[in-house]
Amino acid sequence: MNRVIVASVAGAVLAGVIVLGWFEVRQGREFRRLLAVGDAALAHEQLSAAIEAYSGAIALRKDSMLGWLKRGDTYRRRGEFTPALRDLQQAAALDPAALRPIEVLGDVYDAIGQHGKAANEYSRFVGLDDRSARVLYKLALAHYRNGRSSAAVEPVRKALALDRQMPEAQYLLGLAERDLKQPERAIEALSRAVSLSPAFAAAREELAAVELSAGRRRDSLEQLDALAALEPQRLDRLIELALANARSGRFESAILTLRRATDRYPESPALYRAVARVWLDFAEDGGDAGAVTKAQDALKVASAYDDGLSEVLLLRGRAQLLSSDPAGAERSLQAAAATLPVDPSVFQYLTRAATRLGHRDLASTSKARYAALTE
Repeated sequence: MNRVIVASVAGAVLAGVIVLGWFEVRQGREFRRLLAVGDAALAHEQLSAAIEAYSGAIALRKDSMLGWLKRGDTYRRRGEFTPALRDLQQAAALDPAALRPIEVLGDVYDAIGQHGKAANEYSRFVGLDDRSARVLYKLALAHYRNGRSSAAVEPVRKALALDRQMPEAQYLLGLAERDLKQPERAIEALSRAVSLSPAFAAAREELAAVELSAGRRRDSLEQLDALAALEPQRLDRLIELALANARSGRFESAILTLRRATDRYPESPALYRAVARVWLDFAEDGGDAGAVTKAQDALKVASAYDDGLSEVLLLRGRAQLLSSDPAGAERSLQAAAATLPVDPSVFQYLTRAATRLGHRDLASTSKARYAALTE
């Protein structure tokens, strides 16, 4: 009799194990099916459907890192960062050695402006695997965005040691070296960024600025010329190119650039201010007498849009000085000095006007203010 009972219990246990095993297999299949459904929805940018499928998978396997990771990453892509953080933190807790949850956590923190926390996550990733150029670059960028340019240099250099064909990493290195007052290193890195990606406008723009600050005007001008060619629809590129040509004494090129620009943008007050400035620079450089008249003609157009703009008042004052009207220049320049934003050169020209008129106190005060603003 006992043998019959034991056999019956054993049979019941075996049946239970079989049923449980079958249930586990079926649940596993359904879990994988829901993940696949979510992945397919994600591939078609159907983010809500993907989240629904991943939620179903999580309900079946709460202890699986993969479901939490996929749903958290989808929330990130949808811009819902609070649930994204919740899911990704859960994924990281379930599998602390998994790299992807750590990286995506860093991406979320970076997206919400918590760059210090993003750097912490990327550092955690690098502590587990320091052979990812992508994550090393992200770590450097997080440090840079957190105001720590010096901390950005080492990881971005490591990223470039792994993959030198990363123009964005070269650009970041250039920015960090610029901030650290290393212009030659900055120029080297930015030049490599431009070489790797000739259409990388931001790198060319920064390279032009660093080269100019380093006294390489010709090289800077080449970058500005390339920018104007890359983005011909941007008026500011043409103006910047013309002004750079004028600074280099290439007034003919500057004037030709501005003439082409006025044909395309005949109603831009910023353009006419630039025209006036170039003609005044030309006149001060010893150009023909008609240069001042041409500057005044451009100023009339610019004044019609905003006569009280500090830049317009400054340009008018310069024209009046060149036209032997120091009293008018003094009035215009004092008005420019009282209107924000103030170009420091206002005080340089105001010093000249006041000196001509014998206004020593004003000349002395203006000279001191110019020195203070340009030290």
